[in-house]
Amino acid sequence: MRINRTKLDLAKARACMGSKEIEASGFPKSTYCRIMQGLDVKPETAGRLARVLGVDVTEIIETEE
Repeated sequence: MRINRTKLDLAKARACMGSKEIEASGFPKSTYCRIMQGLDVKPETAGRLARVLGVDVTEIIETEE
């Protein structure tokens, strides 16, 4: 599962959070770096990131069209 960078940036803007705030919430820096590199993450990781940002996971994941 991949996180869509554009959708992630929008969610971060809505939440007024940057990478430092996301990491301060307890989200691992190494995992956040993997996401920013466009690498696959586990569904539960995508869910945790969505929870930190206060959005539904479907708002940040890459979708097949």
